[in-house]
Amino acid sequence: MAIVSSLPGLNLFSSLPSNPPRNDPTASTSPPQPPIPIPKYPPPLKKSKNPQTAPSSPAFKLPHRRTKYYKPVKDGVVSSEGDRSVLVGENGVSYLLPGAPFEFQYSYSETPKVKPVAIREPAFLPFAPPTMPRPWTGKAPLKKSKKKIPLFGSFNVPPPDKEGAKYVEVAVAFPLRKSPEEGKSRREILGEPLKKWEIKMLIKPLLSDNRQVNLGRDGLTHNMLELIHTHWKRTPVCKVRCKGIPTVDMDNVCRHLEEKTGGVVIHRVGGVVFLFRGRHYDHRTRPQYPIMLWKPAAPVYPKLIQEAPEGLTKTEADEFRKKGKNLLPICKLAKNGVYITLVRDVRTAFEGSPLVKIDCKGMNPSDYKKLGAKLKELVPCVLLSFDDEQILMWRGQNWKSMYPEVPSVSIPVEVDITNGSGKLNDDCSNPDANIVRSSPKMISLWKRAIEASKAILLDEINLGPDDLLRKVEEFENISQATEHSYPAVILSNEDGANNIMSAFEDGSPSESFVEDGTHYDDEYEDDEYYDSDSFEEVDASVPLGSLPVDLIAEELDREE
Repeated sequence: MAIVSSLPGLNLFSSLPSNPPRNDPTASTSPPQPPIPIPKYPPPLKKSKNPQTAPSSPAFKLPHRRTKYYKPVKDGVVSSEGDRSVLVGENGVSYLLPGAPFEFQYSYSETPKVKPVAIREPAFLPFAPPTMPRPWTGKAPLKKSKKKIPLFGSFNVPPPDKEGAKYVEVAVAFPLRKSPEEGKSRREILGEPLKKWEIKMLIKPLLSDNRQVNLGRDGLTHNMLELIHTHWKRTPVCKVRCKGIPTVDMDNVCRHLEEKTGGVVIHRVGGVVFLFRGRHYDHRTRPQYPIMLWKPAAPVYPKLIQEAPEGLTKTEADEFRKKGKNLLPICKLAKNGVYITLVRDVRTAFEGSPLVKIDCKGMNPSDYKKLGAKLKELVPCVLLSFDDEQILMWRGQNWKSMYPEVPSVSIPVEVDITNGSGKLNDDCSNPDANIVRSSPKMISLWKRAIEASKAILLDEINLGPDDLLRKVEEFENISQATEHSYPAVILSNEDGANNIMSAFEDGSPSESFVEDGTHYDDEYEDDEYYDSDSFEEVDASVPLGSLPVDLIAEELDREE
């Protein structure tokens, strides 16, 4: 190989391209052409130096949500445009329009009951301006058609001799963007109260229907009022499903639904509310409200967490926060859940511990802060921290137990069972050893059982086993007769039977009161009615006439 490589003019790597010399004029320096030609875009349009500025609404000058816009406000009118004004008061930021039945808000049920400190955006109305030539649709107006087609015919009555005349009725009963005069009150529109069978008939087809109004973290918003009336146009009952923070206080949600829409809640189970429009509801004469075009920025409220809360010094508050880190939470809340029993659970937890913690991991920070504000008002309690996505609460200095004070009960510790005398041993001479304190909850349960004739209160404590057993057997007979007995009617002639049959046909006052169903006045409202899970009446497990009491009544009737 060394000899072959030394031969002149022989190139062993002839297949590889040879590098041309640097000064070779025949070598091409241009890069190869790409297989696809590069497209040529037109140059950008040049902006005119003097653009024509059109007057725009202040709504289009909205600053970004992340800007540091901060303007302190006081109670009263913040800004006004003629009859339209923006107010700040106990209900937060509200909007007053001429002819409106009430002050409009973005959220009616979830507005904090605290006066705002400042606003995060310029104060202006989130509604369409009144000078718009057409209703706001969010799109540019259509181009004018070349053909002049009349939308409606002439409203003047044509002469009777004219052929081909068409009679046209007015399409709109009232001017645009104006509600008609309400000739009926809310009570007249609702009509007579619904009976139980009517409620069941109205609600049964909606139980499995997904046509509903979803109420979320913002609660009852302004635009939901128009949405509920749209549902009422086709069905007499609107189904509202609530989830999230509003479910902590469902009574508040139902109250605002009835006040703002004019309907009545006929049934409530869990977070689902059934809203009835009324017997004499007319969709054409309903009140029409303007629609909010965007969500206004929430104002600034005072801080919920303070370094030294009410009734505590800073040192005591820090000690409570340190103890709260090792405290187990009473529950873990899921996102968009139903928290109906949360207030009751917190109150029950305060019976055994002055500190209560709730785990809110996975929830939006604004959600568990709103939750803490609601618990502070409903329980009530003092908020200590929101650290680690957990709500830490203290029951406060003015806390009072839900149950009455527990009386001290003196009972024997040991009883001599052999002789049945019930004498105490010598170890019971200490009076402190004989005092037993029960929990307040057990005292309330005992009282409820005594009122329901399911328990008996013994006047004598030092009873022997035989005497105690005799008392128990007597009470069992009494409780069974009370629970399974029926009212017996004993009549001696046929006239009495005829009178009873006529009484059942006419209906007694108590039965008519039960059949009337729901009353619309606030004084007749009952929360237990809303919480009923079913409409089925409870059937008697024991048939009529099969008890010993009925046999005795028959024997007495025969003797007479």
